[in-house]
Amino acid sequence: MYENTFPNKRFKHTITFLQKHISKSDRILDLGVVNPFTEIMQEHGYAVENTKGEDLDLDTSNITSSNADVVTAFEIFEHLLSPFTVLKSIKANKLVASVPLKLWFSSAYRSKTDMLDRHYHEFEDWQFDWLLEKSGWKIIDSQKWTNPTKKLGIRPLLRWFTPRYYIVYAEKV
Repeated sequence: MYENTFPNKRFKHTITFLQKHISKSDRILDLGVVNPFTEIMQEHGYAVENTKGEDLDLDTSNITSSNADVVTAFEIFEHLLSPFTVLKSIKANKLVASVPLKLWFSSAYRSKTDMLDRHYHEFEDWQFDWLLEKSGWKIIDSQKWTNPTKKLGIRPLLRWFTPRYYIVYAEKV
């Protein structure tokens, strides 16, 4: 997935936000398979366990059986048909999650070669907030950032000014 590009800006913002809210003594369950950001969290002193690649729309057993203090979900919920079910199944009292924001000038992402690398949802911030609140979470802090590219054109220009990522820290109500 990161063969040609590595999302350094996104990873930098994400680890800074995580450090602001989560203690290194907290155990983390990271939704999704082990990935480069898992390693970054571990390098920063976090104890991280990942789910095993199961379809979280159908199987939440690794979530419900986890004794983690915190669940992280970085660019996961947009791939699920029903993120509500996953959010309701979390036993931990803390959640740090990020999603790509819907861009009015670009259609949702869809890989033509990898069925798992597709976005069923691309959220507006208020939609993600509502999803979290409806599933029993209270948002404590949030942040947005842009994702500019070094390409020429109208869309690349708009990416300098339009927020692309949204991250929240929430606690269970």
